[in-house]
Amino acid sequence: MQTSHEIHLRKYPEGIPAHDDFELVEVTVPDLDQGDVLVKNIWMSVDPYMRGRLRDRKSYVEPFKPGAVLSGGAIGQVIASESAHFSPGMYVQSSLGWREYFVSDGTGIQAFLPGNMLPQAFLGILGMPGMTAYIGLLTVGEAKSGETVFVSAASGAVGGVVCQIAKIKGCRVVGSAGSDQKVAWLRDEAGIDAAVNYKTCGDLEAAVAEACPDGIDVYYENVGGCHLEAALNLMNTEGRIVVCGMISHYNDIEPAPGPPNLFRLITQRIRMQGFIVSDHYAQYPEYQEQMVEWIAEEKVVWHESVLEGIEKAPKALISLFTGNNFGKMLVKLG
Repeated sequence: MQTSHEIHLRKYPEGIPAHDDFELVEVTVPDLDQGDVLVKNIWMSVDPYMRGRLRDRKSYVEPFKPGAVLSGGAIGQVIASESAHFSPGMYVQSSLGWREYFVSDGTGIQAFLPGNMLPQAFLGILGMPGMTAYIGLLTVGEAKSGETVFVSAASGAVGGVVCQIAKIKGCRVVGSAGSDQKVAWLRDEAGIDAAVNYKTCGDLEAAVAEACPDGIDVYYENVGGCHLEAALNLMNTEGRIVVCGMISHYNDIEPAPGPPNLFRLITQRIRMQGFIVSDHYAQYPEYQEQMVEWIAEEKVVWHESVLEGIEKAPKALISLFTGNNFGKMLVKLG
């Protein structure tokens, strides 16, 4: 009898998620019927958007339910099959992470060939975070050569890719991050023009202004709070603010007040636009082809933070909100 461990939501968190909000559960894997496949997850993705699913509130994606298994992007391998469409050894992508094994009738899983790439790259640089960077910067932000792009959370799974695409497109790129190690990676590995440690720089607006002497044309917003306020004061006329996330507010118990300088949207004729990457998945083949080319040309690098074992998944999620992750957060399962 095959058993599997999975992570269930015990209760909705208040503030930053804690380990006792989650529960490790052992379940029995059902036998295969005709057309079914048994998948062993080997990598699972942990992403900031999941915090929005940890509250009972209507949003663009359904909330997790207390007592039920969580879900999220995963890479697995077929280890047994009663399906004509899937063979043992095949790699599959799914949204059925947070569990070691699962049975599927083929719904919700997609076979793929990693080629020269490591399989987990399809959860990061070649997956949703990379696509989010590409769409946000180029489709929403319309970044152009010669412009200045400022990126908050610039060493994250999305921010790091935004920075490098902007450099490829001929922009001046400035990023903020929360440690000297991350700042050094942005300058020395990702190759951006300037990076600011927002935890030690003192006056964030002054530090960003020094790094952006010609102002900001595109602000890629991942953080909110003082980052948004500083960027608004430095935006050029007809600048664009791409709102991907506001992680500094994800764990707020009470709504935080908005920045006091929103009037600059009017005086500077700034366009501020949010987006959801799933609305743009028709462009994924275009993105994947372009990113594979950039990787082959060694124009893009990325960093992964990896924890091992399904029991470490809650720790991985919590680390996204405490600043302990660096780059793409992954859990290795097999």
